[in-house]
Amino acid sequence: MKARQEHYHIEEHFVFSDNTKKSIFTLLGVGFILFVIGLAIIAFGGTSHGHDSHALANNGSDVVTVSESHGHGHTYHWTDRVKVAFWHNSVFFMGITLIGIFFTAIQYAAHAGWSAILKRVPEAFGSFLPYAAILLIGTFALSYHEIFHWTDSSLYDPNSPNYDPIIAGKKGYLNMPFYVARMIIFITGWYAFYYFLRKNSLAEDIEGGTHRFWKMKVISTLFIIFFALTSSMAAWDWVMSIDTHWYSTMFGWYNFASWFVGGLAAITLAVIFLKEAGYLKALNESHLHDLGKYVFAFSIFWTYIWFGQFLLIYYANIPEETIYFVERLRSDYGKFIFINLFLNFFFPFLGLMTRDSKRKAVILKIVCYAVVIGHWLDFYLMITPGTLKEHGGLGLLEIGLALMYTAAFAFVVAQALSKAPLIAKHHPMLQESLHHSI
Repeated sequence: MKARQEHYHIEEHFVFSDNTKKSIFTLLGVGFILFVIGLAIIAFGGTSHGHDSHALANNGSDVVTVSESHGHGHTYHWTDRVKVAFWHNSVFFMGITLIGIFFTAIQYAAHAGWSAILKRVPEAFGSFLPYAAILLIGTFALSYHEIFHWTDSSLYDPNSPNYDPIIAGKKGYLNMPFYVARMIIFITGWYAFYYFLRKNSLAEDIEGGTHRFWKMKVISTLFIIFFALTSSMAAWDWVMSIDTHWYSTMFGWYNFASWFVGGLAAITLAVIFLKEAGYLKALNESHLHDLGKYVFAFSIFWTYIWFGQFLLIYYANIPEETIYFVERLRSDYGKFIFINLFLNFFFPFLGLMTRDSKRKAVILKIVCYAVVIGHWLDFYLMITPGTLKEHGGLGLLEIGLALMYTAAFAFVVAQALSKAPLIAKHHPMLQESLHHSI
């Protein structure tokens, strides 16, 4: 006798309420106020962090000559710190956006059923991609000379006193036309894949059946291949090329790992927020457990890559490689490395080690907040020391701008969630997700 199948008619729509908008705009306002205060502090000669005092050497002038390792006569101005802060946040939030798309894609490629009930959340993350692209490209257009040492044309001229044979040897890859072309190809490709994934996902809600599912499986597989190549190249371009002499063969993996864990934590937080607001009624502790396992496992993966990269460079002791860690450890940035390791490894490892901890929303929220902040700090350590050297700081300006980016991201994602059914009701594996139990 054929067992009777249970069918659920799930119809949930996220309402982007006035209260939610008010909370987001409050966050934006707080961020803007902190940003303006921080801007005033560094512009008029104060300090918003301990090592900002270096920025106003030279008898109080707001311009000082940056050390030779930064760039052959380039002078530091307080606006450099603003530009670097924008680049830091643009790269970080571009990554969080992309991980939403990537997470959605791996669910289809892996034929995963457990996540069907919550897949609209990471899918909505991709809606921020056009805005992330505008912020990234705009920041690059206005700030490339201050952020990327290799853009100085005199470095490639053998007759110039600034000639650098190492950087000149990389001209085939590090040149402005090819660099900009890569940036456009990466972003256009990512958006094209996201567009077709989203289009088929919404069409599935109307049509039902399995045609759209199999189509999305093919698109997802192709996206993962494209993303594997382009995310590494983007890491080389947008982050590693800041320290132009330095290189690491593990850096693409390291950058991806930081993006991935930060993105997983952001997805988990978004799912918990929706659940606590009365949405995703069928979501249970087993779904939270799986999200917690992702954050736990890939926090360890990030640490493995971090330590592997550090150990190889430490053991080889080659000056052009060790300089990357020397500049960070033997400076005021050193303390942030230990905070980075605590937030991104020790805290999530200990906090999510037990089965029960992964099933409790309150514990997941605390850990995921720490992980998102930790990986934002990780990108700070990747970007700021190489650009600002001793003139960098972590104060109100950086915190305020991060809150502004967070508010913008939350607003766009919430809008995307409100424009489609919150649960993909015709997903062919929805029943597996509804009965998910581990």
